[in-house]
Amino acid sequence: MVERANKPSALAATPGLPPQAQVNISDDNSMVTAQLPTGETIEILLHGATILSWKDAAGDEKLWLSENAKLDGSGPARGGIPLVFPVFGTNSGHAVEKLPQHGFARNSRWEFLGKSTSEGATAGVKLDFGLSSQNLDEATRKLWPYAFGLIYSVTLDRESLNTTLVITNDGEVPFEFQTLLHTYFKVNDIESVQVTGLEDSPYVDKLDGLKVKNQSGTVTFTGETDRVYTPAKGPSHPIVISDGGKPRFRIVRDNLDDAVVFNPWVDKANSLADFTPKDGWRKMVCVEPGSVSKWQTLEKGDAFEAAQTIYLE
Repeated sequence: MVERANKPSALAATPGLPPQAQVNISDDNSMVTAQLPTGETIEILLHGATILSWKDAAGDEKLWLSENAKLDGSGPARGGIPLVFPVFGTNSGHAVEKLPQHGFARNSRWEFLGKSTSEGATAGVKLDFGLSSQNLDEATRKLWPYAFGLIYSVTLDRESLNTTLVITNDGEVPFEFQTLLHTYFKVNDIESVQVTGLEDSPYVDKLDGLKVKNQSGTVTFTGETDRVYTPAKGPSHPIVISDGGKPRFRIVRDNLDDAVVFNPWVDKANSLADFTPKDGWRKMVCVEPGSVSKWQTLEKGDAFEAAQTIYLE
């Protein structure tokens, strides 16, 4: 064989693909889990498309979930991030008044539509879920007889969690709705929690006859709290949850004008059968971006899109 004077060196090995997020569906097809290459994880229950768990790379849980939360589809899960649609609370005298509290989205079986991943330093993952009027049982369709579609996207990155909801009117007539992301944050001690970003904002006090009041400073907690704020500085201005004097979570809203702040305290927690442990109120606070102080009207063929992004501080 003739030896070439300038024989090329061996080709470099083809570089392997960068690490990708791992996404799994449970054996009983009830839950979707994802883990980033850097260790962050998320768990979503297909019943309600409820986010049950969000952990950082060190395994530190960010969401509060009742030890007695319903995970078998027998009812909505208490804790995590349930989805509220098409009504917040109950609303007598309205077309939704016969629906269960907070509507049917958190108590319906959603479809997992698939995943998409991003590469590079963040290596995030987006999980998509869907619910439509065709997925509802006959009894619910009779109570709310509108053709609709919901696409819920959950994007996990190293230091943030984004939840985006797209609502479409697939029918021939307009409908009205409210929606909210009912986020339960895990904290060390509610009595040392402060919420900023709501200063000088009006709110409806649900514990005081729905009186409209004004927030004069930082929100702190000394008893049961259930308020619907319309933050004065708009959705893009962050709401920050601090715990023990240290910022923990920064929430930025998109097209969600309101924010509900809730803690059940002693008596309310004791009255809720699925709230355990009974002193769990000390370890949680709800700050819930939503569109609930008024009704949104969606015309035939139109869509409404809204989101929250929670950043770890």
